[in-house]
Amino acid sequence: MTRQLIIERTLKIINQLPEEKAEEISDFADFVLKRYEEQLLIAGIQKITTEGMCFDFLNSEEDIYTADDIKEVYHG
Repeated sequence: MTRQLIIERTLKIINQLPEEKAEEISDFADFVLKRYEEQLLIAGIQKITTEGMCFDFLNSEEDIYTADDIKEVYHG
């Protein structure tokens, strides 16, 4: 089913409902849109942090600790 057909079908159904029920559908559509926008925002932030170079300075830091510094070894 194409996007346009989905919209037309949904509008037909909404037009048959009482105002109270149409309002519920509107509220649900707002909720779905906000969730979608949040997902886009999170994906954008993840892309920026993985492709960004803001933590590249950590790659040039010398190692402060080595395996010799371990006092107790966990064998779990």
